Amino acid sequence: MKTALVCGSSGFIGTHLVKKLKSEGYEVTGIDLKWLEFSEGLTDHFEIGDLRNSIVVHNIMQDYDEVYQLAADMGGAGYIFTGEHDADVMTNSALINLNIAYWAMKIGVKKLFYSSSACVYPEFNQIDSNNPVCIEYTAYPAQPDSEYGWEKLFSERLYKAYQRNYDLDVRIARFHNIFGPEGSWNNGKEKAPAAICRKVAEAKEWGEIEIWGDGEQTRSFMFIDECLEGIQKLMEAEKSFDPINIGSEEMISINDLVKMVARIANKNVIIKHIDGPQGVRGRCSDNYYIEKCLGWKPSYPLELGMKQTYAWIKQQVDKNI
Repeated sequence: MKTALVCGSSGFIGTHLVKKLKSEGYEVTGIDLKWLEFSEGLTDHFEIGDLRNSIVVHNIMQDYDEVYQLAADMGGAGYIFTGEHDADVMTNSALINLNIAYWAMKIGVKKLFYSSSACVYPEFNQIDSNNPVCIEYTAYPAQPDSEYGWEKLFSERLYKAYQRNYDLDVRIARFHNIFGPEGSWNNGKEKAPAAICRKVAEAKEWGEIEIWGDGEQTRSFMFIDECLEGIQKLMEAEKSFDPINIGSEEMISINDLVKMVARIANKNVIIKHIDGPQGVRGRCSDNYYIEKCLGWKPSYPLELGMKQTYAWIKQQVDKNI
């Protein structure tokens, strides 16, 4: 039986990852600052613990077959791009990664996965909403549009340095807007798909949906199931690669995403554009490198994932009425 540690196991991706690992016969240990919000935990062992504390990381770390490092101080545009949380975002996440890299090396973890982000890509390559450039090698020269992106880029380099100097087997993926059920949807840290689903679910017929900016900013969004498949294929690969995109190439504007969700809900809504943090004008995963390295790339249609996500968020909204 393989053993795995999931850091950030109560978070959105962590929750789904634990379920997948358990379904494949792993013995799973989880650690997080909080309990699960939306479903029952499936971990064999779970601890509430602060990974910013080196002693906590030392105590939880064993010679696991696999460690999945998902823990981070993060959220959607309303959390990341206002600038109000920059110091906490950088400090909290950097401390977590410094501790995990060090103790994984000291204790002898066999393989470590680190979840980086598309936020590492330079702002100057994402000005054109119709033609963003997110090929892996374009992360340098570096100019992320947020301190969250800068910390992710630092931590990528940290883990790669441990790989070079101490033979720590590290696999790094840059996630592009992962979404699905059982994630934040109303706490200020939700991302665009969840926020839009909530707004549409709460809206009356011909009600207004507020969108930050002109709504022509573009993104690609990846359903959680395909994200987990990409992680699995990266971890099963015979060797490590440079940081690799895990995301969809199906790009959509925020305005069109609202229209998609309204269609799913069978509801007419009016889009109202207001001032607010937006991030870069365009961002979309480039999947040439992942297909070259792993012989696989995502293909799940955005609308199918949004149908599942909307149905779950509609249930949450109805419960809170």
